[in-house]
Amino acid sequence: MTPLIAAAVLTAAVTHAGWNALAAGTKDKLVAFTLVGSGGSLCGLAMLPFVETPAAGAWPYLIASVVVHVVYQALLMRSFTLGDFGQMYPIARGTAPLVVTVLAAVFAAELPGAPQLAGVAVASAGLVGLALWGIRGSGAPPHWAAITAAVATGLAIASYTVIDGLGARASGTSLGFIAWLMVVEGLPIPLYALATRRGRLLAEVRPEAVRGLIGGVLSFFAYGLVVWAQTRAALAPVAALRESSIIVGAAIGAVFFKERFGTPRIAAAGLMVVGIGLMLLG
Repeated sequence: MTPLIAAAVLTAAVTHAGWNALAAGTKDKLVAFTLVGSGGSLCGLAMLPFVETPAAGAWPYLIASVVVHVVYQALLMRSFTLGDFGQMYPIARGTAPLVVTVLAAVFAAELPGAPQLAGVAVASAGLVGLALWGIRGSGAPPHWAAITAAVATGLAIASYTVIDGLGARASGTSLGFIAWLMVVEGLPIPLYALATRRGRLLAEVRPEAVRGLIGGVLSFFAYGLVVWAQTRAALAPVAALRESSIIVGAAIGAVFFKERFGTPRIAAAGLMVVGIGLMLLG
């Protein structure tokens, strides 16, 4: 986890929170994710002529990743439909880092050193604390269906994080893996929308086209940086660092969705900073 890799992942975190906020701010979530998926696929298509094709050993990972990503997108849509952005986003993202740590140890034989493990734990404590505060501070009874969807989203995030890290390493070309992943991953939800909305779809996406396609470009850029980082650093610290997007998401929620920021979020941000320092030390 060099400073360059850390900077790339932090940039991805900011970008990721941005596209999630754009999707959450669109009333029709299927339209939002149709446009985000289309934008990501277009970016991947634009890259294909300039990158190498992934090695044969990477394709099972890529196919598995596409399946998990589609499940993740469906769960994320469900989360944003049932709950507020400021609650669902921290729960979904905060669930992932510790799960990635366990999966990376089992499937990638990556056992983080003491400083990195402490960094992941401290950062995760901040993220989980922020998620719990979002539930407690809402003033309303917990919406268990929304929380369940958000936790399931986090498990999907952890799964595709490990799959993509292993696939990119097996591919021999992280850029080629990213391009093909985004091309294929971005198609299922637009195709589903086309099949279910039929002639209505064009009229429904037109008002949100610019916002949604920008979200797709941000999504492509954000995840591309993460996959690149996963080929150069251990999976668990990258996952924990990436989820600093929760702090950015909290700030976006406060500014654009008029949600409280408050002392707990400041404390969570402080824990994230300490965790990042420990990960860099490791």
